[in-house]
Amino acid sequence: METKTNIRAPRGTTLTCKGWTQEAAMRMLMNNLDPEVAENPDELIVYGGIGKAARNWESYEQIITSLKKLEDDETLLIQSGKPVAVFRTHENAPRILIANSNLVPAWSNWEHFYELEDRDLMMYGQMTAGSWIYIGAQGILQGTYLSFVEAGKKVFGTADLRGKFILTGGMGGMSGAQPLAGKMAGAVILVVEVNRARIERKIKEGYCDYIVDTVEEALLLVNTLREKKEPASIGLVGNCADVNRELLDRAIIPDFVTDQTSAHDPINGYVPNGMTFEEALDLREKDVKIYEQRAKETMAEHVRTMLEFQQAGAEVFDYGNNIRAYAKEMGVTNAFDFPGFVPAYIRPLFCEGKGPFRWAALSGDPEDIYKTDALAKQMFAHDKSLVNWIDMAQQMVKWQGLPARICWLGYGDRHRFALKVNEMVANGKLSAPIVFGRDHLDSGSVASPNRETEGMKDGSDAVSDWPILNALVNTASGASWVSVHHGGGVGMGFSQHAGQVLVADGSQLASDKIARVLIADPGLGVVRHADAGYEIAINTAREKGVHMPMLKQRDDVM
Repeated sequence: METKTNIRAPRGTTLTCKGWTQEAAMRMLMNNLDPEVAENPDELIVYGGIGKAARNWESYEQIITSLKKLEDDETLLIQSGKPVAVFRTHENAPRILIANSNLVPAWSNWEHFYELEDRDLMMYGQMTAGSWIYIGAQGILQGTYLSFVEAGKKVFGTADLRGKFILTGGMGGMSGAQPLAGKMAGAVILVVEVNRARIERKIKEGYCDYIVDTVEEALLLVNTLREKKEPASIGLVGNCADVNRELLDRAIIPDFVTDQTSAHDPINGYVPNGMTFEEALDLREKDVKIYEQRAKETMAEHVRTMLEFQQAGAEVFDYGNNIRAYAKEMGVTNAFDFPGFVPAYIRPLFCEGKGPFRWAALSGDPEDIYKTDALAKQMFAHDKSLVNWIDMAQQMVKWQGLPARICWLGYGDRHRFALKVNEMVANGKLSAPIVFGRDHLDSGSVASPNRETEGMKDGSDAVSDWPILNALVNTASGASWVSVHHGGGVGMGFSQHAGQVLVADGSQLASDKIARVLIADPGLGVVRHADAGYEIAINTAREKGVHMPMLKQRDDVM
């Protein structure tokens, strides 16, 4: 990828900051903007349309300068990508507190956001872009893989999707995990992407196998590979609405249909049909209002085709980009007739406090990750699916930026694993500290009625007290840095979410923090779902001793 800037996080054990926590924050911020990782580092854009790591280059430079000067008893405050203050706190406090894209509800929409962005008063932080814990497409890889596997179990009674056909759209920073996730599940996956350069990049990164330019070529490959039951991924240059319609006209019905285009942002994330990619970019430059209208009209057609696939027998689900909401706005009244992936497949995992836990090697040495892989396989040998996941990831995932691993660990497991890793740092078995984080898409850290909290059992879909409590308890527990964001995943006005990151530097202080944060953080996910009445979460809370003062009374009522 050609860029004007070439930011790369330092490797090794030489500190340029006054402590490993500050160093970790600096390296992870820089890693977000590594050309191997970011979609458009020249514009500070990491992924997801306009998800940025810092508001502007002046802010970025000052963040780096501030982190290098930051003492172990100070906290740096970041307001929508701009460093605004440093206050003395204490060594157990977070070194950085981040708030991105948060707007008072009545003003919480794209129109007002863009007014502020145009005046350089705000940036869109997405989820892990503005909280400095993005690890490339691997960050969503396991969650996408699990969704495909769970869909297979539901429809075919098996997690083995060999010979099955998945149709989807999008091959950007996050959606670029789809081709490899489908292949890992054993399927033949066809991913439609309007920007040819994105497919080419994913082929180079090892996430996609083939690139084709016509539906005819795509179907020939799909049919050949399905007959051989050979897992594979195919990128088709085209517009989803047009390709889906052509497949329906040909009476081609995939086994599974979803979409992960950046439809959450109709201006910067989705491309209208009926024109070339270049023509669409030209239209956006000349008349953004017409572009937005055309994009929403195309989304409506896109969703109509997905509904038709569903009626024809395909397993159809929304992968969390808010395309159904825009289609409904454009007159597709039954847009929500197919479910989101969380209520359809993932919520039982959330009820156990499981979610996209991740860690990165600050050394830059892949051997540090392989050693943590071995530890995970040893500690959780009873979990065959987890062991299988790590084996597949080692074989099939290429590093982007700092070596990292994603692994869905739940309540009770995250802190035990992280404590062991901290011991490995302390005794020199790992060459440098490890950073532990997670997606904001986690068990108890997000309110997103069209995605993670869609269709909650008690109707509490839009209650955003939970992510706020998550940020507060992680701050009180001493996470290394904590973030509160708005609009990630589904766009402005549709979500509130929080993130936390911990640095395992081998110290006793790190152990103390791990023992607090990595119990409270996933524990709140168990609490959130138990409070909503999910039996799996209620049982998890009781079995693992999660203290919920009103759990018994709530059971009596229910």
